[in-house]
Amino acid sequence: MRFPRRTSLFVTAVVSAACGGEAANVPPEPPPATATAASAPGPAASAPKKEEAPLQLAESDEGMWTLDRFPTERVAKLHGWGPTKEWLDRIRPRAVKIALGCSGSIVSGSGLVMTNHHCVADCVGQLSKKGRDYIAQGFYAKTEAEELKCPDYEIDQLASVTDVTSRVGEATKGVAESEFVAKQRAAMAAIEKECTTGEGVRCDVISLYNGGQYQLYKYRRFTDVRLVLAPERGAAFFGGDPDNFNFPRYDYDVSFVRLYDGNKPVKTEERFRFSATGPKQGEPIFITGHPYSTQRLYTVARLEFLRDVELPDKIRQASELRAMLIEFGKRNAESKRIADILLFDVENGIKVYNGQFEALSDKEFFGKKVKDEQALRNYVASHPDLQKTVGDPWEAIARAQVEMRNIFVSYRMLESMTNHSTLLPLARHLVRAAEEMSKPNAERLREYSDAKLPALKEELFSTAPIYDELESRLLEQKLLWMRGALGPDDPAVQHALGKDAPEQLAAALVRGTKLKDIKVRKALFEGGKAAIEKSTDPLIQFVRRTDADARAVRKIYEEKVEGVVKKNGELVGRAHFAAYGQTTYPDATATLRVSFGELKGWEERGKLVNPITNFGGMYERQTGKDPFALPKRWLDAKGKLNASTPFNFSSTHDIIGGNSGSPVIDKQGEIVGIVFDGNIHSLGGAYGYDPKNNRAVSLHSAALLEALDKVYGASRILAEIKQ
Repeated sequence: MRFPRRTSLFVTAVVSAACGGEAANVPPEPPPATATAASAPGPAASAPKKEEAPLQLAESDEGMWTLDRFPTERVAKLHGWGPTKEWLDRIRPRAVKIALGCSGSIVSGSGLVMTNHHCVADCVGQLSKKGRDYIAQGFYAKTEAEELKCPDYEIDQLASVTDVTSRVGEATKGVAESEFVAKQRAAMAAIEKECTTGEGVRCDVISLYNGGQYQLYKYRRFTDVRLVLAPERGAAFFGGDPDNFNFPRYDYDVSFVRLYDGNKPVKTEERFRFSATGPKQGEPIFITGHPYSTQRLYTVARLEFLRDVELPDKIRQASELRAMLIEFGKRNAESKRIADILLFDVENGIKVYNGQFEALSDKEFFGKKVKDEQALRNYVASHPDLQKTVGDPWEAIARAQVEMRNIFVSYRMLESMTNHSTLLPLARHLVRAAEEMSKPNAERLREYSDAKLPALKEELFSTAPIYDELESRLLEQKLLWMRGALGPDDPAVQHALGKDAPEQLAAALVRGTKLKDIKVRKALFEGGKAAIEKSTDPLIQFVRRTDADARAVRKIYEEKVEGVVKKNGELVGRAHFAAYGQTTYPDATATLRVSFGELKGWEERGKLVNPITNFGGMYERQTGKDPFALPKRWLDAKGKLNASTPFNFSSTHDIIGGNSGSPVIDKQGEIVGIVFDGNIHSLGGAYGYDPKNNRAVSLHSAALLEALDKVYGASRILAEIKQ
């Protein structure tokens, strides 16, 4: 789906929040900000005997399944064939995680990785400059020497998964809610530090099943990633915002990058091969990737908070930011190029937020969530032993949401970083790293633990360009939001603004800061507290005078909201596991999952939607005017392409943000497509899956291969992936 990148509003404000920052090196965002899951196979829980008739889940293509709990029998029953353990083991090292919030697949023995165009758009934009716009013109390295290093990119290949439930559980056993987050954070930091053996290793402790299970994911980490091919945005995002989350689609949303190590392409024994024919009607197909976050076991109280407080606020801010970026882009061609990189994310985020809000506002949809929660609570009440163990965590979580409403505005304005600025997060990281790294590893904020430092340094010392004028406008927007939300008399606002107006202060901070210089950032980072305290950089001083206010509201959140939700969420998970047994999957947590389904359309306004489009339909849709203007390269290739070649297709797979770039594979394990989006009905997928009309949207392998040859002349890539 089109909400993948680290700078995107969707990722930072919803995905990372829901994941609690456990899988990503970013500060926690506005809550609900804890990892959630669909069930909890914790050590204190056990499934009821069969004669107890546990609750049953509906049979459908629902689920983002971990490889160790994949429902092979269920898939075979629904689709006539189910993957074996050996099949699942083979795909594990071939499916990679892109740290900006996407997925990818290894497709050659020389480290070639396929993902979506919108998953490399940041890299493409960073490599572009005035007079050389790779976003508009596209990019293709005809030789290895022409492959360009992405300034700020990381790809992780899963090496192992280890259960650490008992160790984390022991650290938090009997701990008060106010201390729960600190104790859990210390345990996770210790485990990750033991696992992380160097810059080329990444280790993340992930909470699954509402904290009923904790797993240590160990990755091989690649930070030398080079761009090989990226089509023009006009082809990758043909139809633009009007077509986004809709179908039929005609997008060539694919790009290729390469993994390097020691300045040489990485040799990869495990790789996917391509199917020239693509998916077959009536046969099972699978998507393997890293869905970022779902909230399907959120309690009703948490969903009400999302619906009534958080999502409306996000819609408003994103809409204001969109208006600012459009106005900024009207200055000149260069301003438009710079603004469009962010505008893509923001407009996408608005659609996502609105879709989620509409789902939670739908009486039938929300009514089912209420009904499901009541059924689970009734199940607990009817089992005295379970009732004694679980108690009433729903009420405790509801009380925490009341507390969250009290601090939400302050948390959102002071602690979160959701306005796309580059300089402000850099300054905060430098200030906080200096403070946190002076503490024992177990006592630090999660994003500054020893295991997270390699990724943090990669971000701090990125060579990505920073644009002063846009930075000033983004920082000004942030300050305006803060003053408007908290009021000019709020102490935190006074600490931030003093007697300055937002516009004046933002301009002065960006004009005066030296943080655009990587050498300055390195000196401040390596100099620690002493260097930060002596720094006269205005942006560093700004963060220093405002950080106490941000830390204060974060502390309240961790003790009175996050701790309560996490501790009681584990109890909800135990109840869910007792009721449903092992028939459920954990909520998405940016970890490797497999979903299953088939090629299929749906009914829209009384008409059946054909699940496949073709090249001919794209040319019929072409108008020559944005967003339906094809790039010249595609217009010139019209006579070469087979008009009947399948282009995009819809399928019944259960996916979410983070699945962008995931390969679609058949039962032979061959790539038949690459996911790039969902339909409009998929936007409520964060909270539930509707088999009637929830669809994934992918680029067909036949179109992918044919265009590489006849449009881009990418003979080098074709030869490599066909070896």
